Amino acid sequence: MLDRILRVDHAGEYGANRIYAGQMAVLGRTRIGPLIQEMWDQEKKHLAKFNEILAESRVRPTALLPLWNIAGFALGASTALLGKECAMACTVAVEESISEHYNSQIRALMEKDPERYTELLHVIKEFRDDEMEHHDTGLEHEAETVPGYWLIKNAIQLGCKVAIYASERV
Repeated sequence: MLDRILRVDHAGEYGANRIYAGQMAVLGRTRIGPLIQEMWDQEKKHLAKFNEILAESRVRPTALLPLWNIAGFALGASTALLGKECAMACTVAVEESISEHYNSQIRALMEKDPERYTELLHVIKEFRDDEMEHHDTGLEHEAETVPGYWLIKNAIQLGCKVAIYASERV
């Protein structure tokens, strides 16, 4: 269970970094650029922490990282090309998916052995809170005003579920 949690969390933070990299490639020099950079900087810290935890725990990352590299950047850049609102809709969709996944992990670790996983629980809770902040930031910056918001959000979240499932196992 621990290997799967660490592998998928690392993959998720890796993918989030690539999404923000794609958004910055398109919107980095616009007024929304500094906000995207701020969220990306937090994601960089999350990824660095999971890199550290993977090494300490001797857990290999998912073999799908090359795919998440391309897919994440493409998702970030393509939604950003459709405008800041669509980029924010992407952020809302991804961060909501990650937050829900982190909540599931918190419940599983609490049921399994909360004392054994105290440090990991702290990390996951902290990162979940950051992801919810990014989610709320996306909503505050007009994510829901993009035409087809619910379609975009649901399509991205379906992709997140597939990525989570695959990253836990491969």
